[in-house]
Amino acid sequence: MIKLYQFETCPFCAKVRNKLDELELEYEKIEVPKDREKRTKIKELSGQIKVPVIEDSDGTVVNDSAKIIEYLEEKYI
Repeated sequence: MIKLYQFETCPFCAKVRNKLDELELEYEKIEVPKDREKRTKIKELSGQIKVPVIEDSDGTVVNDSAKIIEYLEEKYI
């Protein structure tokens, strides 16, 4: 299952959620702490502290909403 690291109110995260829903993909939303110092998990995964970030079931990690959408379209369409 895809894991989406996000803020619920982030417009870039909303774009990714919309694409995941459009493609009817199952995913788990993981809320990232607002405190930048506590964003250790996404920093370990992606090397950065910005959202959105996805971790696909095969271990692929992608950040940036445009890159995530491109990845999802290439892999799942």
